Amino acid sequence: MTQTTTPLEVYQGQFGNFTITEDDRRSVIVYRGGLVVAALSFAIATALVFWQGASAVSLLTWLYGCFWVALGVSLGMVHIYLKPLHRALQAFWAIGGAVSLGLALRSGEPLALQVYQHPVTILGIGFTFAALTGIFFKEAFCFNRFETKFLTAIVPLLLLGHLLGWLPIVGEQGLLAGWAALFVVFAIRKVIQPIPPDIGDKSVFEYLKQARS
Repeated sequence: MTQTTTPLEVYQGQFGNFTITEDDRRSVIVYRGGLVVAALSFAIATALVFWQGASAVSLLTWLYGCFWVALGVSLGMVHIYLKPLHRALQAFWAIGGAVSLGLALRSGEPLALQVYQHPVTILGIGFTFAALTGIFFKEAFCFNRFETKFLTAIVPLLLLGHLLGWLPIVGEQGLLAGWAALFVVFAIRKVIQPIPPDIGDKSVFEYLKQARS
């Protein structure tokens, strides 16, 4: 008995036809899974800050670690046409992680407490969130999602506001809550979005690869 396989659907790209393979689909699923874990980790950490305050700071380090790893997984799988931009976001993620690890090992204080009490540390750990903002910007540009447009502005506004000390506490709390809520909305909408748009036009990737060669 012979087994028949369903032919792959052919898509018309800017530089030719292409098909979407199971590996392509898996990469999108992993990308979205990383975003979901990152969003939930960030939302849980934010909820702990509001509900338990200083008593929860030790848990925030572990939640940040989970968020950072999940973000790295997503950055490894995201489809971005411009390879230098993709590499730059991954470099930002790595720098932010290295600084975070250094801060966590250098002091006996929880990481979140160090960042809050010493805003200058944002110059290092902020690279992680610059990478996250890059994903938000990419999603806003490609899919015109309202939540990613707001997140692209909220993340640097909160970090720079705390770094420069010109945001009142209530302002920081509002931006943090908005960030957490919109991040979860974004992750949920990514889960239910059709897969092919996240893969993009594979003929463009092939064209750029040949141009670099």
